[in-house]
Amino acid sequence: MTIDTNKQNHSGALSSLELLAPAGGLEQLVAAVNFGANAVYLGLDQFSMRAKAKNFTIDELKQGVKIAHAAGVKVHVTLNIQMHEADLATLPSYFEAVEEAGADAVIVGDIGAMMLAKKHAPNVELHVSTQAAVANSESAKAFYELGAKRVVLAREMALSEIAEFRSKIPADLEVESFVHGAQCMAQSGRCLISSYLCDRSANRGACTQPCRWGYHVVEEKRPGMDFGVEEAGGLTYVFNAADLCMIDHLQELADAGVNSIKIEGRNKKAFYVATVVGAYRRVLDGCDPADVHEELECISHRPYSEGFYFDEPRQTLDFDGYTQSTLHVADVLDCTPINNGNSWQLKLRCRNKICANEPIEALVPHAPVETLQLRDFVWVDSEGVERSQDELNRPGEIYTATSSAEVPAGSFLRKREDRVTSRVNI
Repeated sequence: MTIDTNKQNHSGALSSLELLAPAGGLEQLVAAVNFGANAVYLGLDQFSMRAKAKNFTIDELKQGVKIAHAAGVKVHVTLNIQMHEADLATLPSYFEAVEEAGADAVIVGDIGAMMLAKKHAPNVELHVSTQAAVANSESAKAFYELGAKRVVLAREMALSEIAEFRSKIPADLEVESFVHGAQCMAQSGRCLISSYLCDRSANRGACTQPCRWGYHVVEEKRPGMDFGVEEAGGLTYVFNAADLCMIDHLQELADAGVNSIKIEGRNKKAFYVATVVGAYRRVLDGCDPADVHEELECISHRPYSEGFYFDEPRQTLDFDGYTQSTLHVADVLDCTPINNGNSWQLKLRCRNKICANEPIEALVPHAPVETLQLRDFVWVDSEGVERSQDELNRPGEIYTATSSAEVPAGSFLRKREDRVTSRVNI
């Protein structure tokens, strides 16, 4: 793990925008910090809208806050599910633990939860979740009067609406808006399909994503016969929202008065977080957005769109799945110069298969992607015996390898491999 312990001072025309990254666990938090996030948001083992994420225990929260704060990165804790009466007995202790851990903000979507946060975590900022669907200035001002420092905008808002909204709210009320990642068919998250079909509530963090399933129309007088919604045979994905990508429009968001841009993805792995955060960091620091488009194709994603910002969002009617142009093969745990500094020994955690001398790309914090080759793989088995290998092929196991280039700890290795994960061919 490598952390820049100097407070991050990013330059560039868009540097005033906070880059807020998802952290589904400590690995993702470290990746977000290393690759340039100004803040991270994370959930605990209860009250989070991403129940499937690894999430944080209270002890892990304390550790994560320590790591983030050492690098000048803030920590926002999500306690934003739809609160029921049974939650109220336990919720105060969570707010107290969040304040004790030193977190910077709590993200809540419920007025009752906000009142409890003010009482039990009075020194922690209050941020209003997108689950509250704030889409007008009067709503924002009401939350402001209740103590909110920031509102996370409803995802239905167009860019032109955001600019007008900003002009009518208090100057010190911050505005946060999503810029990248999966979108919900019910954009502000108020969806009942999962509850209806599976008895698992999206509003309680347990969504089964039935909006991604394939559907047929069935005519009630012809039982057993189904009719595809599309013109030809097969399934149709009528609720399957495209992913959001606003990498080309960050200046417009800043001009509209947005203070923080948020990347979705607390169910994502550290490699995804590093790739996306690194790409947005480069643009915020002055890079041409066109130069990072390829980076955003490297990670697993649905077809990209611009959500509601300029028009109605797109659905992907014939494609239930993801594409990516690279495969994450290893995490770099350590890097030591050998052979008088002419090569380096890397300590690696295997994620997918690598063969000796095949081209490998290194995703390095705050540096261009570099192509290299690896050789001399050594695997240390469970009994501590070193075993030379021609390939790295045991996911989760630790290896050493000789590298043709220096790759610092905290980096990720990937190889070019076009991949499609889909139930229906495109």
